[in-house]
Amino acid sequence: MAKNKKTANENNNFKTVETAFNRAENFVETKQKTLIGIAAGILVIILAVVLYTNFVREPRKNEAWSESFKAEYYFEIDSFNLALYGDGFYPGFVDIVDQYGSTPMGNASKYYAGVCLMRIGEFESAIDYLEGFKSKDPMVGAMATNLIGDANMELGNNETALKNYLKAADKASNEFLTPVFLMKAGRTCELLGDYKQALNIYTRIEKEYHGTQQQREVEKFIERAKTKM
Repeated sequence: MAKNKKTANENNNFKTVETAFNRAENFVETKQKTLIGIAAGILVIILAVVLYTNFVREPRKNEAWSESFKAEYYFEIDSFNLALYGDGFYPGFVDIVDQYGSTPMGNASKYYAGVCLMRIGEFESAIDYLEGFKSKDPMVGAMATNLIGDANMELGNNETALKNYLKAADKASNEFLTPVFLMKAGRTCELLGDYKQALNIYTRIEKEYHGTQQQREVEKFIERAKTKM
């Protein structure tokens, strides 16, 4: 009796497995076209990425570098208008940003353009380019943020300038740039009449950046902030 029961259970299990297999087989047959379509779509995406990388992105990166050498030359000799807008034969940084903005050189050109615009007094445009520049290097990123602060100072946006100086100081996080940016922040606080914050910033320079030029000069600023408080 037990043997018959065991046999019956085995038969039932076999039928269950067989039924499940048949259902899966029917599903595959029914959805075969859909599955093939999905697989083909994935293949097309992979091929598109490979083709874009090898035949579009890499050539554009190289092209952007080769197009920028004249603009960099003009930048080095302080011909900022030519560096920005080109000389009629070679593009300037503005054109490189427009044409190759997604490439590394296109990104770097945003920084170059921002500096050039600062030098010719077009501060609002400089801010636009500098804010569009991205860098994983903390020192380079800090320099760009500091320049945004400088441009805002020129425009009379002292509170915005202060925020950028403090942000630049945090980004740099080193004894070479951070005290420079903190000193700018402290003096901006004084312009805003916030002598308490200025004192806190100057005291930070005195305590944390011993041996730097800013630390050697900061005592007079500390005394002035105390007096004006």
